[in-house]
Amino acid sequence: MKKSIQIFLFAFTFICTITSFAQDKLATKGDGQYEEYSFSPAIDIYKKVLDKGYVSVALLKNLGNSYYFNANYKEASEIYKRLVKDYGEEVGPEYFFRYAQTLKSIGDYKEANAVMTKFSEVTADDARAKGFKEEKDYLKEIKKNSGRYTIKSFQYNTSYSEFAPSFYKEGLIFSSDRDTGNFARYRHTWNSKDFLDLYKVNTSNGSDSLVSRLGDDVNTRLHESTSAATKDGKILYFTRNNTVEGKYKKDEKGVIRLKIYRATFVDSINAWSNIAELPFNSDSYSVAHPALSPDEKTLYFSSDMPGSLGASDIFKVNINEDGTYSAPTNLGDAINTESRETFPFVTSEDVLYFSSDGHPGLGGLDVFATKIAKDNFDGAIVNVGESINSKMDDFTFIFNEETKKGYFASNREEGKGADDIYSFIENEPLLLDCNQQITGVVRDKISNQVLVGASIKIIDEDNQEILSAITDSKGAYSLELDCNQGNFVRALMEGYVPAEEYIGKSDGKAKIIDFYLERDKILAGFGDDLAKLLQLSTIYFDFDKYIIRKDSEIEVEKVIAAMEKYPSLKIKVNSHTDSRGKDSYNLWLSQKRAEATVDYMISQGISKDRLSGEGYGETKLVNDCKNGVKCTGKEHELNRRSEFIILE
Repeated sequence: MKKSIQIFLFAFTFICTITSFAQDKLATKGDGQYEEYSFSPAIDIYKKVLDKGYVSVALLKNLGNSYYFNANYKEASEIYKRLVKDYGEEVGPEYFFRYAQTLKSIGDYKEANAVMTKFSEVTADDARAKGFKEEKDYLKEIKKNSGRYTIKSFQYNTSYSEFAPSFYKEGLIFSSDRDTGNFARYRHTWNSKDFLDLYKVNTSNGSDSLVSRLGDDVNTRLHESTSAATKDGKILYFTRNNTVEGKYKKDEKGVIRLKIYRATFVDSINAWSNIAELPFNSDSYSVAHPALSPDEKTLYFSSDMPGSLGASDIFKVNINEDGTYSAPTNLGDAINTESRETFPFVTSEDVLYFSSDGHPGLGGLDVFATKIAKDNFDGAIVNVGESINSKMDDFTFIFNEETKKGYFASNREEGKGADDIYSFIENEPLLLDCNQQITGVVRDKISNQVLVGASIKIIDEDNQEILSAITDSKGAYSLELDCNQGNFVRALMEGYVPAEEYIGKSDGKAKIIDFYLERDKILAGFGDDLAKLLQLSTIYFDFDKYIIRKDSEIEVEKVIAAMEKYPSLKIKVNSHTDSRGKDSYNLWLSQKRAEATVDYMISQGISKDRLSGEGYGETKLVNDCKNGVKCTGKEHELNRRSEFIILE
């Protein structure tokens, strides 16, 4: 590693679609009088059944989804928790993921990560699982971003060390030891000799410009490095070793920490004045490498202060109008890793460039970039590629978005000194934005009619809406989303149950997502089958038996809950069998099963005069699986059904 960066890093201690009640097309209503009943994704019915002690996978799924799509995330998390705990082997991975989402929404990130780990274990092909478990092919990504720059050696390099360029008026300020050059001495003895100082040069004058050392007001017998100046050149932030009364101060571990200082240029004396350390410095940890936001209201820096995720993290503070500073804020784990993130720089387009050896790179410190517009620090982290990055350390990257020119430092072998500054021109832009077009059509699931005016919303992984659209006269929509992050595409329409699909990080290829929405209220009347409207699972009986099995009681309980909600509702229970077995026996068995169902409902408090039952055996098959026709088990199963027909 380069010697100068050893001081300023290692001395730094950087040493279901939701299931609803309307699955099938409404049966044709009878000609007579009927009373209409409204069945919604009724939380009240499911909750009542659950409170009575009846539970199943389907009930928990439906109840959890009802809470989830109504943004009742606390309630949803409790139901999903029960679902994945008691029926983890039976539910699909989507419910682990939704459970994790609800946990994030209520702030339980630790448990959310634990659930995501389980999610990644039960699915192999899901993009979310891959993104959670694996890093993408970083060498391929680096290669894709390489070859975009033309670089050349900084004409003011010497055989000593030059690094840490920063824009200053019409030129640069940079750090160098050119006036002493005694690295061995300062690395081992830390004596009082002058070592790293700050210099300035007017780069607009070409080779005729003279490099000059900043005055003794800024430069001392200590080490000064990494600076950031305001656009008017009046304020300068810079890094210096921790001192007391001009002498180095070590912490309890014997480390000489770094601090950021602020200086003001006074025209009347043509010198820097009012030099003071920033209030969030400490004798116990390092604060260094300042960078200003484009509006100069935010100061970014590196530190190993408490709350750091790794050897050094990037933080920010707000610069208040009265000259005070907010408390430091860590930029988060999308940017910071367990290793080193340091040397931040922010462009006029709110692109944060920084150096890291924690993100996948080519070796040593590499330069990375990410968009931080609107204080969003969760964007994709992109390696800027060769030839900026190399197998050596590449750092202190700065860039002018308007001129497409910039500078960085490196200790690559072809350099002139220990560390050299390089200038560069960006020939092709770095692709930080990933836009993916999403199109589709929204239809009614039962009628297949297009739904005009349906809302399509893009929801990020923090359940925040970021985009929306309305379907046109053909039920179609089109949206462009950020494919650097995972998103939910959610379809909503008044009178319908919401539906959504998750799209993980992707390569940006266009995707078609059609939605088939189910009505949230079903108008039911004479002749309609509650088994279809309530989406009852098959009510099973043991072979050659007509006593309702325990695992089927919950399905009948849903009908009971509906009848309790509507006291005038009367039901006829129809029982059917498949064609296998003797016709007469099937007729007798189905009659006994219908009667057993009615008896069960009576035992649960439903009045006898509201119920009747009839068995049809194999006389009303729903397919062609009659006697003598070879059918699969699933085809036969369709005929073994129970119906709950509304009489009035």
